[in-house]
Amino acid sequence: MRCCGLEWRTTSPPRRKITATWGEHPLFLARSRRQTEFGREVMGVAVSMPRSAADDIPVAVLLRTLLDRVSGDIPGTLGAAISVARHGEPLTVLVATGIGDRLAPAQTQLFGGPVPEAAATGDPTLTDDVFTDSRWPKLTLDSITGQFPQLTSTWRHVRGVAALPSYYDEDSALVLSVTLDHSGTSEALRVLTRYEAIMVATLVVTEAHGAAGSEQMMAVLRSRAAIEQAKGVIVSIRRCGPEEAWATLRRASQEFNVKIRDLAVALVEHLSHTPQSTPEGIPVIVPTPEARHAAERLWTAFTTPGG
Repeated sequence: MRCCGLEWRTTSPPRRKITATWGEHPLFLARSRRQTEFGREVMGVAVSMPRSAADDIPVAVLLRTLLDRVSGDIPGTLGAAISVARHGEPLTVLVATGIGDRLAPAQTQLFGGPVPEAAATGDPTLTDDVFTDSRWPKLTLDSITGQFPQLTSTWRHVRGVAALPSYYDEDSALVLSVTLDHSGTSEALRVLTRYEAIMVATLVVTEAHGAAGSEQMMAVLRSRAAIEQAKGVIVSIRRCGPEEAWATLRRASQEFNVKIRDLAVALVEHLSHTPQSTPEGIPVIVPTPEARHAAERLWTAFTTPGG
């Protein structure tokens, strides 16, 4: 608690253990799960955290390198994270750097916050002061300090958080997030958007290849391409950003109870009046009648004045 320039800790309930997710996500389960401990310094504080064999896996190394580059492109970044939700499973932290390896799982498992908020709504979530934001009353300076008292001095530097939701197949979502020592979250969101495509592509190939080889990978990539094409149509017609285009597709698929990929293909075909061409060997997406009806309704809404 803070008052009159002084700060002290109030009595807190016993700390709950946050599950370490590094290397334990299904993307990495085929590898060894033997863990050792290593130290990392955050804001001058030595932090002990689990290190798994996944740190030697190229995809994990690549994702962590990308997060480091994101941090380098956003001045004042204290940490970053990639969180994923696969096929209806709970949101978990896949890879994190800096203070993100504590704050991101604290949000997904304990207190709520911008990361689970972005995953739930499908919209970018920004906050200028994460510990005083009324949208997640359980996530406060006192609660996070009570959970990680060894980082007390670090938490005092935390201010803004930017969380960008995306997806990497029909039923799997991800959230890219950064934690800042300032409130400049709009610029942080622009940087996250620049890195979104390459992070998603890495997860798409890894997930599909690990699941069922090249055939499944082609199906996932075809679905992703169809959705990106539909997003481009919406961006052009609505003069909006890609995040809003994705949110529009997501909401429409839920409202009409159709798969996003079917709706995406149906929308593009409705606009072009011709079936989508697919290279030989690539799975063909044939929209259902319900998806075609939804696409027609969506297009009518786009082209109706005031719609």
